[in-house]
Amino acid sequence: MPDPTILLCLCTCPDAASAQQLAETLVGERLAACVNRVAGVLSTYRWQDKVSTDSEELLLIKTTAARFEALKARLLELHPYEVPELIALPAERGHAAYLDWVRANATD
Repeated sequence: MPDPTILLCLCTCPDAASAQQLAETLVGERLAACVNRVAGVLSTYRWQDKVSTDSEELLLIKTTAARFEALKARLLELHPYEVPELIALPAERGHAAYLDWVRANATD
């Protein structure tokens, strides 16, 4: 039986176009049930021994643990960054009907 755990995955994108492409692909291919885009995120990070601050879009990706590896592979294939952020957090609680909807819409 597939793992029914719901995951909230975080991923930043450099611009609206790449964020939209990723969101549409992940939902279109049923790797995620829903992707929210949060514009105007400022990220400060160290890359190649330099501290930088850039504007990014944050994706909030809702999927299942069973679909995570396929989602990760597709995201890494499409993402413009050399090392994209992808962090998955288990949803320990939530509205049962919504969680069931995520499970029904993030399936292979």
